[in-house]
Amino acid sequence: MGTYKYPAEFRADAVELVRSADRPVSQIAAELGVNHETLRQWVKTADKHARPEAVTESAKDAEIAALRKQVRELEMERDILRRAAKYFAGETSW
Repeated sequence: MGTYKYPAEFRADAVELVRSADRPVSQIAAELGVNHETLRQWVKTADKHARPEAVTESAKDAEIAALRKQVRELEMERDILRRAAKYFAGETSW
């Protein structure tokens, strides 16, 4: 089973058909002779290109998640250093 590259115009027309029709994507895909998952991906990609703010929001979400992870790691390191300082401070007192 090989892959076939569909022309951009065909993909755009198929996406418009999905958006304008009240039929399921799988039915439209069967009528066009395209795999239904392929058609779903075309619609998903077209939606992302139509809403660039969604891409920036997902980038912001990823950055926030990374920063939260970094905060957790730094807090853990801080707590370890505090415990070590208490331990060594108690050890030096006679």
